[in-house]
Amino acid sequence: MAVSSAERSKKLRQLLKQGPVMMPGAFNALCGRMIEREGIEAMYLSGAVLANSVGGVPDVGIMTLTEARDHATHIAGATTIPILADADTGFGGSDNAARTVRVLEAAGVSGIHLEDQEFPKRCGHLDGKRLVPADEMCAKIARAAEAKTSSDFLLLARTDARGVDGYDEAVRRAHLYLEAGADGIFPEALQDVSELERFAKDVDTILLANSTEFGKTPYLTVEEFGQLGYNIVIFPVTFQRLAMKTVQDSLRTLKNERTQKSLVEQMQTRQELYDLLGYDMQTPG
Repeated sequence: MAVSSAERSKKLRQLLKQGPVMMPGAFNALCGRMIEREGIEAMYLSGAVLANSVGGVPDVGIMTLTEARDHATHIAGATTIPILADADTGFGGSDNAARTVRVLEAAGVSGIHLEDQEFPKRCGHLDGKRLVPADEMCAKIARAAEAKTSSDFLLLARTDARGVDGYDEAVRRAHLYLEAGADGIFPEALQDVSELERFAKDVDTILLANSTEFGKTPYLTVEEFGQLGYNIVIFPVTFQRLAMKTVQDSLRTLKNERTQKSLVEQMQTRQELYDLLGYDMQTPG
């Protein structure tokens, strides 16, 4: 099944030419398999999910590049479709950002995004964020761009400026980041349809929209984001939230009823799991 980063990156570039690309977030390799099997053409690896589901910690920059690499490697090894990975702040300075590109490209992902928050970072839809100077972020982007092996590997620059210094600063930084070598921009936490549309007119490039739940950006369809000028729409934590709500409800049922019997009809069956894994239960010979 092994598919290289270069092959996935080329495929992602092709998909971007066809229309807005939907990228649900995979929280593990089995989830990644399900995303691909259901006919979705690309997926996303969230830094928040890495922190929450893999590390059991808040999304505040605790996880390491090694942990991000291992997470990506497992998911890439179980799938063939393009993967965009959240690389947070690049796990350090400019040299770290360059190494992050090399490591995650080798792991099999099709692209990453780097953000302009200070360390320790915060969730993009929370208040209280702080930004690094724009020239520092530009240096990081330039080094990351130089480190790409494949020209198709997608390097996006995320700016959190809208929630810190306002809309105009987000636009200013976006243009600086593109000049530094970014392939596109991820404007985090834009707050309404008119702002989303305005940004797409002010910054003519590959744009990513973050359709996260309980955040500042309105709920739109992938097609509606596309009509506004966005090329990628991520759903970073959707499946983690759904899975954990199911776990919580099921635990309460198990605690109260002392058996899982009433939950069985809601479960993926053994056969469905084995089909997803490609596991042949027949004994050879």
